[in-house]
Parts: sequence; structure tokens; C-alpha cells
Amino acid sequence: CPVILVTGTNGKGSICAMLECILLHAGYQVGLYTSPHLLHYNERIHVNGTAIDDARLVAAFAKVEAARGDTFLTYFEFGTLAAWEVFAAESLDAIILEVGLGGRLDATNIYDPACSIVSTIDIDHTEFLGPDRESIGFEKAGIFRQGIPAICGDPQPPASILTQAAVVGSPLYLMGRDFGFLKQEQQWMYWGGAGRRGGLPYPSLRGDNQLRNTACVMAALDALHALLPVAMKDFRQGLLDVRLAGRFQVLPGQPVTVLDVAHNPQAARVLADNLGNMAFHPKTFAVFGMMGDKDIDAVIDALKDRVSHWLPCTLAGHRAASAEFLASRLRARGLAVVAEFSTPQMALQAAQERADDGDRILAFGSFLVVAAALQALGRTA
Repeated sequence: CPVILVTGTNGKGSICAMLECILLHAGYQVGLYTSPHLLHYNERIHVNGTAIDDARLVAAFAKVEAARGDTFLTYFEFGTLAAWEVFAAESLDAIILEVGLGGRLDATNIYDPACSIVSTIDIDHTEFLGPDRESIGFEKAGIFRQGIPAICGDPQPPASILTQAAVVGSPLYLMGRDFGFLKQEQQWMYWGGAGRRGGLPYPSLRGDNQLRNTACVMAALDALHALLPVAMKDFRQGLLDVRLAGRFQVLPGQPVTVLDVAHNPQAARVLADNLGNMAFHPKTFAVFGMMGDKDIDAVIDALKDRVSHWLPCTLAGHRAASAEFLASRLRARGLAVVAEFSTPQMALQAAQERADDGDRILAFGSFLVVAAALQALGRTA
């Protein structure tokens, strides 16, 4: 059963979701492990496109607990082993593992991949991965294996990615050098070592950044063709059917509501671009919460020209930045702060009360903000 191991600062969740949907359309039995979850832990472990039920999850946890003895396991290590117990009990054709943090020392890296994917490399989790792109690239390149194809979707990767691929002996396929995409009217074209494929539909996941992610998926499937052949009709249908909450998720109705888990500068810049490509909205109300260890100033700077009214909120947990602190950073830039809110739900309600039908509400900055918005809106995804 080939394993596809996916890491990157941003985009890895989208890549995993597209791989799962395409492979299911191609008739394969597929296991998927992702993190973090939005509403229920079960979301992290999929078998054939469906989150596992409580009974199977608890049984897997019990098996890990019985086996570990005196060995200490972190929350993520425990969950990774439990996911593998679920997968091992199935007759799967492919397993997709999303790296939790970095790559080299991540729990998912104990499993040898048939293909490794690095989506992008940017500044995040510096306390664990290092202060710059070179350090972070080194950690993410830790999922490379000798003789195993590695896909990199960053068009300007740090030198550490290239160096580590050479040291390990992993064939490296780079965006813009070995594969890529071209936008066309109402469709797009992929190019790579196996030739060009045109007339491709845009993925149902919104945003121009998703074409980069989709090109990575195509490059990986090309590299895995001998193990997991996929017909183009299944690739196309998978792109049309894929769903992933919180990635520039635009909800129907008025005012328009946009949910995005963007929580680092690169993701915030992509979000700003995607907002700029939307139809005109007179005012944008941003429900804004973040963890205190993130680059809050850079995230604000990326979006300050797209948001007219800010509603900072305090998230649950000791790592969260307070609404008061977020408001102070916003006011230091002369930005309009509506008020400070103790929860995302309260901030969302205030935004709904103030926004006219033609306006836009944005909830972003953390998975916790998106989860709170989904719950407040009565949605499961």
C-alpha cells in the first residue's frame, strides 16, 4: 500500500483533500490522516472518504495505550499511531498522511512514502523549525527518501530543499522547472515530464493558489503512475467534487461570509489576493483571532487593505492572543476596530448585526475561528 507523505507551510491540507477525492473516483480504497480538526477529532482519520466513527477511534486509541507501556507519547504521536491502527485493519490501496509540524521529526515520518510532497516553504512555527526559510526547508526536506520521488510546489524553494534532495538521493521535481500550470479561459493546462494536459476544470476549492496545489497533485500522480494509475476523467471529476472547510470557503447568502484558516503571513497574502478577486463589497468586517506565537503584525499588514472594520476576539487556550492585544496592534496601524470580543461567536454576531446585504464578513486567523463560525452558523462543514 503506497504512502503519500505531504508537508508544507500552506496548502498541504488542500493537496491531501484533492488526492483523496481523485483516488476515490479512480476506484481505490484510500486512507487519509490530517490535522488539525475543526469540529470533531474524527475528521482527522478518513477511510474511503468518510470520517471514522467513535467506536473505531476509541478501539484504536485503546490498542495504542495497551502497547505503549511506559513509553511517553505526545498528543500527535498518539493520534498518528491510532490512525495507522485503523488503516492497518483495512484493505487500502493508498494512504495519504499530512505532516503535523515540519517533517524530519514529525510522527508521520516514521512511515516510508512512495512519494513525498512539499507544498510551500515560508515562515511559521519558528520556535520548532528555525528562524528562516533555509532552516524550515531543511526540516520539511526530512521526509525525502533515497530513490523516492519528491514534489516541491514552491516556485522559489530555499537551497536547503535542493541540497537535502541531493544528499538523500531523492529525485526532485520542482514547480516551474519540471512541472507547472497555465491559466486559460474557464480552464487551465498542466505541463510536466509526461506531457501537457489541457482543458482541465478549476478545482472546486476557491482561489488561484489552488492551481499550484493541483499541479503538485498531478505531478505526484504522474510519479506514482506505475503504482496508482489514474484516468484523466477521474482526475477531472475529483477536482470538481473535492471539498475542504475553511480554505477560502465562501458561504452562500447575504452578506457574503468567507471562512479561512490563514494564520501565517504567506497564507494571509494569499487570502488578501483571493479577497481582491471577489466582486466589490462596500465594507468588509473581519472576525479576527490568532495564537500569540504567530506573526500577528505581518498577518495584519497583509490584509489591512482588504478589511474596513476589524472585530478582534480572544480564542480558547493559553496560547491565544487576547482581543485587547490584537486590538492594540490594529490601532497602532490606524485601523478601525469595532470593539474587542471575548469569543469569536460574539464577534461574528456583532459583524452580522452591522453588515448590510452587500457587505462581506470574513472570519480568519486560526482553525479555532473557523470552527467557532461554523458552529455559530449551524454548519458541519
